[in-house]
Amino acid sequence: MRAIADAVLYEGYLLWPYRRSALKNQQRFTFGGVFAPAHSASHPDDPCRQQTEVLVRGDPVAQLQVTVRFLHVVARQAMRREGDALVAVDELTIGGRRHLTWSEATEREVRTPSLSLEELRSSWRQAIEIAAGSAREALTDGADGTPEAALHRSWQALTGELQLTAVPLADGLWRVTATIENRTSARPGSRQKALEHAFCSTHTILRTRGGELVSLTDPPVAVARHAAACRNIGTWPVLVGEPGDVQTMLSSPIILEDYPRIAPESPGDLFDGGEIDQLLILNILTLTDEEKAEMAASDPRAQEILRRTEALTPEQLMALHGTIREVGLERR
Repeated sequence: MRAIADAVLYEGYLLWPYRRSALKNQQRFTFGGVFAPAHSASHPDDPCRQQTEVLVRGDPVAQLQVTVRFLHVVARQAMRREGDALVAVDELTIGGRRHLTWSEATEREVRTPSLSLEELRSSWRQAIEIAAGSAREALTDGADGTPEAALHRSWQALTGELQLTAVPLADGLWRVTATIENRTSARPGSRQKALEHAFCSTHTILRTRGGELVSLTDPPVAVARHAAACRNIGTWPVLVGEPGDVQTMLSSPIILEDYPRIAPESPGDLFDGGEIDQLLILNILTLTDEEKAEMAASDPRAQEILRRTEALTPEQLMALHGTIREVGLERR
């Protein structure tokens, strides 16, 4: 489940050719953005609210725990020492390693306690409060250890709310609604600036104990009417875990099937589900040394992709060529 949730979290985070200079990487970030209200007011396609509605079977004492995960944009500024001061620069090279000014992201998570369905009848709210902050990473050339430069990372404050409500529909059947709202106070500006105040790649994980989550993709006939009435805004809930498990659901901004899987042949995240792993990896291997250097300098996760790709064995590369998982007989 965590592997699937992480794949959703970073889908689209950085695209081939994984470099800052690539046009497709000039406008980031991912699917599932929940934006500050001031931005959403003039850009209705960038909502300030995300809603998940699912069906749960269980007694009023059945427990539910909800986790909301998203990415928080981090601005990375390269700084070079000039005299006694650090001066902002677009890029620098220290100790043979190149560093670029750009943006990154850090993972955020909000988790509720386990709550009974009965407790959720009167609605339950949890504030999302993340303070603005910064951190500085000193860079040295390795000679005498004296810092010659630094990477300054900073992030904006985020404010919002998670609201949970459970409504009984029939004997032992409940509709649970999880609503995430961004209430960050931020002035309208460019979309790139708006992303700094957004909950990027927002998704929700619902776990029940003592109850059962109902598939909305293929609901039982007896509850199909209630399943069709569930209103999901900017999200798509699916069952996750081993097939047949009805304890955990992932509400994703990307459409998935129940019990999604990551191919075991995949060597790791590539952030680009619209492409084939084999093609992306072969393309990475054909980059020039200069292009690889920019890829490594653009983002720590891009650097990891490059390192992992160059370490693949011939056997691992061949495994990406294709796999037949099921063989059946077609009847005519």
